[in-house]
Amino acid sequence: MSEQQRSTESGSTPSYGYAGWAPPTPADRPAAHVLEGTVVENSAAGGYGAEGFGAGSPPVDDSGRTYREDHSAGTFDAPPPPTTPPPGSEQPGSEQPAPGSSSGGHARRGFLRGRLALVTAVAAVAAVLGGVTGGVIAAGDRTGSASASSTIASPVSAKSDGSADVAAIASAVSPSVVQITVKTSSGTATGTGVVLTTGGQILTNYHVVSGAASGGTVTVAFKNGSTASATVTGTDKALDVAVITASGAKDLAPATLGDSGRVLVGDAVVAIGNPEGLTGTVTSGIISAQNRQVTVQVDEGSTSGNGGFGFPNLPGTRGGSGSGQSTGGESATYKAFQTDAALNPGNSGGPLINTSGQVIGINSAMYSADGSNSTADSSSAGSVGLGFAIPVNDIKQVLPKLQAGQNV
Repeated sequence: MSEQQRSTESGSTPSYGYAGWAPPTPADRPAAHVLEGTVVENSAAGGYGAEGFGAGSPPVDDSGRTYREDHSAGTFDAPPPPTTPPPGSEQPGSEQPAPGSSSGGHARRGFLRGRLALVTAVAAVAAVLGGVTGGVIAAGDRTGSASASSTIASPVSAKSDGSADVAAIASAVSPSVVQITVKTSSGTATGTGVVLTTGGQILTNYHVVSGAASGGTVTVAFKNGSTASATVTGTDKALDVAVITASGAKDLAPATLGDSGRVLVGDAVVAIGNPEGLTGTVTSGIISAQNRQVTVQVDEGSTSGNGGFGFPNLPGTRGGSGSGQSTGGESATYKAFQTDAALNPGNSGGPLINTSGQVIGINSAMYSADGSNSTADSSSAGSVGLGFAIPVNDIKQVLPKLQAGQNV
């Protein structure tokens, strides 16, 4: 061994097997060991740190990242080479900014701003569409269509056992009930009406006011004893309903129209009306049946002899056709609530009320014990527990038109 070789091996620099050998530079470091290094975020230092390092600063490469070596296949003390991909190897959308460059941050912020703008635009469009949809729904509600999910005021509360508090209902609803008197050349007819607006619009049966079409006069008497003349505003003969308007009326107490779609057989109900001119009469009962098809005559010539009250021609009644159809004059056919609350001539047009004090029907007809049709006189009539009322949800379908002055 030459002297030069001996001095090289015995010097402070360790020998790696041959003279002149030097450790590999970072560029020559095997790629396998770079991949096996572990890069760990060091948030406390504002950059990156490495797991497994002791005291002192861990090695840092030229991108500002620290690393941990994998010594399983050899020892390398130099930092890993830059991770910039070789030319031509970039993948679309994966471009990375150069170390220390802020262009990546700008790109990310621009991307986030773009997404934020998109989300904001979508939200704005949704808000506009929601407003339009809400307006359409609100407009639909103004046309009178009934909604079972809508909130309806309850003037009174039912008793704890679910039965009707008749006294409370009478007190709450009676101010909204009026007596209607129609005088014609043939006589006088008396009925009942339900206040709709503070300005004097009143709901009643068409057959109560049909005489006004032939020159008769209509007078309304209110709960406080005052009276006013009235005119017919809108009518629906087929459903036997009408709206009249009391002249000069103001500050009236409108009734609350409920949801007849929620009514069940057996539900407690209260009726308020003016039978035989006995104003403010209150009776109570239950809903005995639903969807009873009844046909009543509604022309003044047919109803004037029985106080303006409709006597339905029902299937199976004595003297009736058995088909539910009346003969002669104008008639109306509808599916009604049947109730055992006492109804008599003069109750026509009055409210049938649920336990919450809401109007769920308009009393319109009753069974005549001798099977007579609506041409019978009042002497043959009396309450036998078979009264009929038009469901208020059916009336709501046409009510806006009647209030606007239309005849449908």
